Order: sequence, then structure tokens, then C-alpha cells
Amino acid sequence: MDGWRGGEGFVKSAILVLLLGFLGASTALRPIRERASAATGSWGNQRLFLRRDDSDISSYSGWNITGTYRGRWSFVETTNRSSRFLEFGKSNGVSVLELVSTPTKISGVHYVQGAVTFHDVFDNEHDNGVAQMRVEGVYIWPFRQLRMVANSGTDGEPLQEEDYFLSNPYHLLGVFSAQVFQESPRDKIQRKKSFTYDMEKHCNIEIAAQVSRISSSQSADGDHERYHLDGLMESPAVDDDGECFSPILLNATSLNIEVYYNKAVNYTLMVTFISFLQVLLLIRQMEHSNTQSGAAKVSILMIGQQAIMDAYLCLLHLTAGILVESLFNAFATAAFFKFVVFSIFEMRYLLAIWKANRPMNNGEGWETMRRELSVLYSRFYGILLGGILIMYELHNFLRPILFIMYSLWIPQITINVIQDIRKPLHPHYILGMTLTRLAIPLYILGCPGNFMHIEVDTNWCITLGVFLGLQASILLLQHYLGSRWFIPRQVRVFLSFC
Repeated sequence: MDGWRGGEGFVKSAILVLLLGFLGASTALRPIRERASAATGSWGNQRLFLRRDDSDISSYSGWNITGTYRGRWSFVETTNRSSRFLEFGKSNGVSVLELVSTPTKISGVHYVQGAVTFHDVFDNEHDNGVAQMRVEGVYIWPFRQLRMVANSGTDGEPLQEEDYFLSNPYHLLGVFSAQVFQESPRDKIQRKKSFTYDMEKHCNIEIAAQVSRISSSQSADGDHERYHLDGLMESPAVDDDGECFSPILLNATSLNIEVYYNKAVNYTLMVTFISFLQVLLLIRQMEHSNTQSGAAKVSILMIGQQAIMDAYLCLLHLTAGILVESLFNAFATAAFFKFVVFSIFEMRYLLAIWKANRPMNNGEGWETMRRELSVLYSRFYGILLGGILIMYELHNFLRPILFIMYSLWIPQITINVIQDIRKPLHPHYILGMTLTRLAIPLYILGCPGNFMHIEVDTNWCITLGVFLGLQASILLLQHYLGSRWFIPRQVRVFLSFC
């Protein structure tokens, strides 16, 4: 009996030692420098880490902080933004945290992995204003404390949080938009050699944050639990030679992924509806020019350019559906309707215009016509594939390229002037196509709540709208006033003899 009591005492002593060791190890995760604690009053009292909130004793339950958090970052000292590796372009910006929390064998402690992305950080061409780093640490949920350090990892190393990222529509749509609008894989290779990579290798980046739950009255969606992070990021150098950059304040609120899922679904519904309208407009235009002379008035370059645009949109939506598996049905539906628009209606209209502009000779056989038709298809798909390669190589100039693609009425305006053609297009087709073509770029680059994480560019949207609206206005005036209404009389006489 005495031996059993002695063993019981030994077990209690061992448990006490483990608890003391755990508290000591947890305390060691705190930032090394505490001078910024006055700037962040939410966790300025260091004893907060060692005690619970008395008002929260009844709800001693673990919070699952797995999710995506979006907020702001800013320097504690706005006048001191220096860094050993580079100069920060701005003193504040947008921050996105993607965290995965898993329970450990220690009660009350969760292991956390994830990634932190800082936007609007660098004002140079190497990183496109974005810094991203992997992080790992612990979340002590009885005290609502989160402690993380940067983990650069190794290339190709599988991460435990990959399963969450690969099923997270917010993350996957961000990856998709980054590939399409911001950077290519070649830029990622350059990023490995950039200043941010050096900073991760030479700095002990530490993040300490306080976790709080947003009440249902403050949350827009009462069914979804949302959390808020308030913290500080510091960067003592590995060689203890000062700090890599000034302390940075972080605050972020968890996002309801269902909201982004619904936004993506609503977007695909919009694209599907627009495609249906474009089919009706194409049918109306084909009825307007159902004769050979009427089809010959329409520019084949204009229809071909619109068909290529719809083919690109079909490929983009299909790629997005493959990447974001949970949204495959929605994006595949939008891609299917775009495929119907360009492959059935626009290509059929393209062939009708080609035949109208190609008078049939009496002695011409089917082989000659088939050969010329093969040349037409080869040119179309050659331009389609060549455009993909050009946009891949010139992805940094994607917006100027979009301007060129949206000069879709210029070929028709030009041929109207040269050949003195009147009323080649129905006014409903001109107005309808102009509005429907503007819908997608204005949503992506003009809607603040778009699902693709792309910053709004109001000036670019206004410029594009004015540019396309001016083209449509000229076409409508050519329809009612004549194809050469804006050309001086002397030039008209010269064109009449050409």
C-alpha cells in the first residue's frame, strides 16, 4: 500500500513538472521585445497569458480557429519603416491569414499551421507588392493566445494544411486570380531569389496574437462563428544584430467561406445569363443580315475577334472549375454556355460572312473550297493559341492587351468608311453586345466585393467603358447618319474614287 501511495505521489509530481514545463515553453513563445506592448493595449498585460477571463469560465470550450482571416497590417512606429533587406513601400496594407488548427495530446493546446500574406508591402518590381510566408505555432485556447513563427520549409515539402487549402474556395480562387491577373510560375521562381526569401532565411519572424470571438449581434451571419485576431509581428535577426524590420500590428477577422462560394455561384449565373442574351442578339443579327449581300457587309474580323474572346472566357471558366472542385458544376455551366456562343453561333456566322465575301466560280470544285476552309480554321485556331502564348509572356501588360481585345467595333467602323457601307449591324446587336461585353471586366476590376481578390481599379473601368461606348456610338451614328458622317467633304470625294 505504501508503495502504491509512493507511486501515486510520483505520478502527481511528474504531472506538476510537465505543467510547469509547458507553461515555461509557452511563455518562451512570446515576442522577445515587449516595448510595443503599449501600442497594442489588447494584450499589454503580460499576466493575461497566465490566467483566464473570469467571465469566460463557464464556456471553457475549445474554439476551432481553422479558417481564412482578412484584415489590416500597420507599423507600430509609422516614422520608422526601415528594414535590413529592403524599404517598405507603404506603412499599412491588407493582410490575409489562412490557418489550420489541430488538437494535440496536451489538453488545451492546438498545433497551428498556415500562411500569412501581406499585400501593399513592397514598392518594387520583384514581389509585386505581396509578401507571403508559411507559419506554424501553438494556440492555447483556454487563454485565447496564438503564438506563431515563420517556417520557410523546403521546396516540394508536403504540408498538413494542404488538404484544407485545396478544399477552400477562397484560397483556390485567390490562386486562380493570381495566375491569371498577377503573376506566372516564372515570377514565383524569381520570388525565391527575392528579398522576402532572404528575409525569411535571416530573420526570426514571430507573431503573437489574442483571439476573440465576435458576438452574433456583431456578425452578419449568426449561424457562422467568427473570430478576430489582434497581434504583433516582430523580427529579431538570427545573429542578434538588431531587428529586420519595425514591429507590425496585425488585426484580422475570419471570413465566412460560404459567402465567397455564393458570390462565385452568383457570378457564374450572371455569365450564363449574359451568354444567353448574346445568343439572342446573335440570332437577331443573323436575321438582319440573312441575305448574301447583307452578310457581306459585316466585318469578318469583328466576328472573329468576338469568337476568340468567348473562346478565352470558355477556357478560363473551365480552368477555374477544374481548380476549384467544389465550384466545378457552376463554372462548367458558364463555360458550356460560352462554348455554345463561340462554337455554334459565332463560328456559323463567321462561315456565312466568309462565303458571302467569296464569290463562287463556275469551274471551282469542292476540293478548292475545302482547302480554303481549312486555311480559315487554321488561322482562327492559330490566332487563338498564339494569343494564349502572348498573354502568358506579356502577363504584366494584361490590361493593355484587354484594351486591344475590346476594340471589337473598330474593324466594322473601318470597313464601313472604306466601302461606304450603311446599316450592316442591327442597333439592338450593337447596344446589347456592348453592354454584355462590359459586364465581366467591370465585375472583376470594378466590383469591391468580387470573389477573385482583385483590387478595384475604378479609373481603368471608366476608361474601358468610355472606350467601348465611343465605338458603339460611332457605329450607331453610322447607322443613322451614314458611314462617313464624321469625315470631311474633301476626304469623302477622295474615298469615292478609291
